[in-house]
Amino acid sequence: MTIRIGILGYGNLGRGVEAAIAKNPDMELKAVFTRRAPENLHIATAGAKVLHADQAEAMKDEIDVLMICGGSATDLPEQTPKYAALFNVIDSFDTHARIPAHFANVDAAAKKAGKIGIISCGWDPGMFSLNRLYASCILPDGKDYTFWGRGVSQGHSDAVRRIEGVQDARQYTVPVPAALEAVRAGQNPTLTTREKHTREVFVVAEEGADLARIEREIKEMPNYFSDYDTTVHFIDADTLAREHAGLPHGGFVIRSGETAEGHHHVIEYRLQLDSNPEFTGSVLVAYARAAYRMAQEGMSGAKTVFDIAPAYLSAQSGEELRAHML
Repeated sequence: MTIRIGILGYGNLGRGVEAAIAKNPDMELKAVFTRRAPENLHIATAGAKVLHADQAEAMKDEIDVLMICGGSATDLPEQTPKYAALFNVIDSFDTHARIPAHFANVDAAAKKAGKIGIISCGWDPGMFSLNRLYASCILPDGKDYTFWGRGVSQGHSDAVRRIEGVQDARQYTVPVPAALEAVRAGQNPTLTTREKHTREVFVVAEEGADLARIEREIKEMPNYFSDYDTTVHFIDADTLAREHAGLPHGGFVIRSGETAEGHHHVIEYRLQLDSNPEFTGSVLVAYARAAYRMAQEGMSGAKTVFDIAPAYLSAQSGEELRAHML
């Protein structure tokens, strides 16, 4: 059985989902839905439709899972509950403090429609969340540490681009090596925000812009940079395009704890990603398989990665998994 996929939104994440579908023989991209003019959107998949978002409802019987690839700030809180009334849906909602409210909204819509709505898929939240949970269950007497980077933060880069006089920018989140080493050594340090990560910003300034003011505004920006040691580099547009065009990211989840006096253990999970959106898209596609199977079994409502058994993610049968993976 081929799982029929739809993509709502064709930015970096939508393209990442499309690339992941091509790697999964049991899946087929049926349609991409966009708020832009469909005739101006060119996708990589031959034979898939490109339609306006308003036409999604007309395709509800031709799509098994709809991947909702908008932003967490304004798109997903509205789109995921809306489309969970029509489709099995997946999103990558990543505003951690608002996950409970988002879950409740999607759960109500999905249960009413008899659909599955998997929220907050990706690597954090997502794969990192699973590893934090597994490790804390195995080592209840311990501490969790999450380090992000080195990688491009798209949200922080956008915040810098909004500063007057900035033409373009990339911001990298970088773990502090001494903090990472202390955690790996089992020292269980208590770390402040500033002690865990630094931020590095590469800025293309407009001609004649006040560089000192731009650097000051970056370093003093609340919620983004003021709590971190931040280094600002001014470079030209060609250098930015040549050296900072990609979207790499990654990080570490570490649990350090004891099972008995003097018996110390460290659990570490690492991701090193050339393309944040392509990896996130690959996670979403694996969970699309789970959503399809759960719907086939008659389940409904909102789910997170915590609720889904690993076997639902795999294209292999239970017998194959037991024979080759266990």
